[in-house]
Amino acid sequence: MWSPSNWYTPLRAMLETEIERRRLFNWFPVPLGLGVILYFLADREPSPAAPLAGLALSALAALLLRHRRRVMLVCIALGALFAGFGAGAWRAASIAAPALSRFHVGKLTGFVETLEQREKGVRLVVLVTALPGVEPQQRPRRVRVSTTATTLKPGDHIMATARLLPPPGPARPGGYDFARDAFFRGIGAVGSIAGKVTLAPAPSRPSRQLAWSITIDQARNALTERIATIGGGQAGAMAAALVTGKRGLITEPTNDDLRAAGIYHIVSISGLHMVLAAGTIFWLARALLALSPGLTLFWPIKKLAALAAMFGATAYCVFSGAEVATVRSLIMTLVMLGAILVDRPALSMRNLALAAIIVLLREPEALLGPSFQMSFGAVAALIAFAERWQERSPDPAAASWSWPLRPLWLSAVGIVVTTLLATAATAPFGVYHFQTFNPFGLLGNALALPFVSLIVMPAAVFGVLAYPFGLDWPAWALMGWASGLVLRLAHWVAGIERSTVVLPAFDALALALFALALLWLTLWTTALRYLAALPLCAGLALASDPTRPDILIERDGSGILVRGPEGRLVLAGKPSRFVLAQWLHADGDSRSPDDPALREGAACDARGCVIRLRDGRKVAYTRDRIAIVEDCLRADLVVTPLHANGSCTARLIDRAALTRDGATALGSSPGGNWRAYTAEDATRLRPWTRARPAPVVAPSSPEPGRAPATSLPAAATAEQAEDTSLLQ
Repeated sequence: MWSPSNWYTPLRAMLETEIERRRLFNWFPVPLGLGVILYFLADREPSPAAPLAGLALSALAALLLRHRRRVMLVCIALGALFAGFGAGAWRAASIAAPALSRFHVGKLTGFVETLEQREKGVRLVVLVTALPGVEPQQRPRRVRVSTTATTLKPGDHIMATARLLPPPGPARPGGYDFARDAFFRGIGAVGSIAGKVTLAPAPSRPSRQLAWSITIDQARNALTERIATIGGGQAGAMAAALVTGKRGLITEPTNDDLRAAGIYHIVSISGLHMVLAAGTIFWLARALLALSPGLTLFWPIKKLAALAAMFGATAYCVFSGAEVATVRSLIMTLVMLGAILVDRPALSMRNLALAAIIVLLREPEALLGPSFQMSFGAVAALIAFAERWQERSPDPAAASWSWPLRPLWLSAVGIVVTTLLATAATAPFGVYHFQTFNPFGLLGNALALPFVSLIVMPAAVFGVLAYPFGLDWPAWALMGWASGLVLRLAHWVAGIERSTVVLPAFDALALALFALALLWLTLWTTALRYLAALPLCAGLALASDPTRPDILIERDGSGILVRGPEGRLVLAGKPSRFVLAQWLHADGDSRSPDDPALREGAACDARGCVIRLRDGRKVAYTRDRIAIVEDCLRADLVVTPLHANGSCTARLIDRAALTRDGATALGSSPGGNWRAYTAEDATRLRPWTRARPAPVVAPSSPEPGRAPATSLPAAATAEQAEDTSLLQ
């Protein structure tokens, strides 16, 4: 007979066991992360004082009520939540800088802070010293621009005519927010340099921090050029990216092959590279110290090797640009190596929780990105599996195998198991952010990782050590050869049919359920972890039936997608290729943005297009002011990139509405009404939200098909495409 005690008593016993094993500390980052999420959900910028006061009160209550364990735990959780909220507010206040409010063309003067070679030209981050035509209180601190000039170097004080615009918001509602990322990187405008770039006298000497940044970037660029030249072609570009973090020389076809093979992570300096580099230094230092009997007998050479690995990993992080993912990997690596210094297990869930706490307090915005979610999710799954693996009984048959069968078997099993676990743990995050899944990632990793682990990264360490002596070319040649093999393997895997599967985007609630299932499964050690099936099943149910809009509108009105009578999306207008690809992926549509079938079902002429929805209603997309009047009488919805001043019997979305709301999605609701989702909420006043200038009335008779001159979609979407590519 069922009774509450049938399940309550065992659950309480399991929870008591978890507490005895001190597993509750591993949950501390969870309320910390919830506080960060609440900060980003606020509709206006909060004061840092309020969460700090809440943190102080929670800490005091936990101290006073420490003899009542349950109440104390609740107070600690509340304190962690306030700490996460306060970390977000403090971080935003500490780096706040103006962002450009509208499209601007004019002279740009500033220091080249960083420079990255691209396939065509270079991309610069410029520390602005003068921007005529922009009020000083609205002048961005940094801008990121592209140029074809290839003679520049970090530290140059340049003057050029730049086309700048505010960092663009999401390409679709719920999509990647480039403007938010740009704010936390200190970038207040993006664009391109048109014409000649000249060197100008600097108004003052660079600050110490800027001089340090310039020196590091100059060294990175010099080493990147040397490795790429010796390695040769795309293999050299990939080898250079592994050492210096400069990925600009890798072409997009190569990136596509690496993504399809599931091994794009190897060109982003993160956990794999940091562990391999630190591990190589640790092994080398310990082996050299072990050559001395005196050191071996009287000195803790393992701890000395750990110190050397910590120093080497830190230097590697600084030299590779100290990007967000690299810094997170460094923190995790330092925590693991620090555990060796205090005689603790290096690989433990407690160390991972400590690394997560440090990262969230230092960079709370990282929680919203795929890099944080996928890296910590994968490591949590691997550590949880290692904990279970250590509890198993050893296999006497495998233990009796002779060399080299046993190490080969263990290596093969290790690659397969770790790849499966990492893929399963990161798949929900990858699908949510990129709407793609690579089913042959196991094959790609199994073929490529041995070359990366055994040849590429050890050669990189030896190459860096030999670089000051000018004896580094054999290491770069070896790296180029091994990287070439990896690229050929990636190209072969990418050629397999359906190596990349496009899946429709699901909402944040489903992602939260998947994350909860992963946390519940990995952080508990008793049978309590099997309750993870509940949020997992709920997440799968939500993700399997996502809400798909019927209409998607580009933020400047340059194009729309409409779900036609057959349920497939139909294109009108000319949105940017990047935005169109984002729309198609979010709908689970694997068609290319260049596919001519996208325009089947649209009745178009020189003035615009008309598309029918599944319920028979008409959507008109017009580029002509006279046609707006006609379409308002005959269509149910009218979309135009122009400013419309007259009345309209149909629902009208014009330039003014898109300027206010950004990219817009519309779905049908009961009663034949429209349910709108906008990328930018006019009521949200956050530091990274786009300043919305007053609408500018267009000329009375614009040329047909010509968009207003106040937009620069190509530059904006190019910036988004590059950053989204790096996230993958």
